[in-house]
Amino acid sequence: MKRLALFCCLCSVAGAVELKPAEVTLSKVRRIYVDQLGGGKESDQMRDMIIAALQNAGLFVITENPERADAALKGSGDEKIYTEQHHTSDSIGFHTGDASGTRAASSIGTATSSNKSVSAGITENESSNIQERRHEAQASVRLVTTEGDVIWSTTQESNGAKFRGAMADVADKIAKRLIDETLRARDLAKAAAAATPVPVSTH
Repeated sequence: MKRLALFCCLCSVAGAVELKPAEVTLSKVRRIYVDQLGGGKESDQMRDMIIAALQNAGLFVITENPERADAALKGSGDEKIYTEQHHTSDSIGFHTGDASGTRAASSIGTATSSNKSVSAGITENESSNIQERRHEAQASVRLVTTEGDVIWSTTQESNGAKFRGAMADVADKIAKRLIDETLRARDLAKAAAAATPVPVSTH
């Protein structure tokens, strides 16, 4: 009776840990070949940065021989460089004026004349035209098995990070995403394997 209860408990745990086919395959990937990326003239540089980011993580073996790889990373990437213009204009104006006058005359030759005039003005104009050089990088990649099945994919883009350029930031984002999801798939695979019930002999 106790054996039956233990068997049912293990079955319920195993049922709670479900892996999709892609996750099962991703958990087994150890060696990756990074293929040439399609896109603009900067795609070769982005490929090198992706290789460096994955190599530095230490989770995979990066190979230049596609026949030895468990899966190949394929896709496209590009970097755009453009100039962004900002134009601003500020104007301050102040003006005031006051004028008065008095004039009187009589037939006996007496005349009085008075004039008063006050005027003030302030005018200030300031304009600026700033040109800023911008970098924008993006890449869409997928991990493909030797049988041609796509088991993972992502699209990343960046305008640059605090301490690295746009292209390097995209490469790091791709590597981090792949590493995080691979570790998750491996943990699920371990949990499923540990929860798999062992046949109990009735003899």
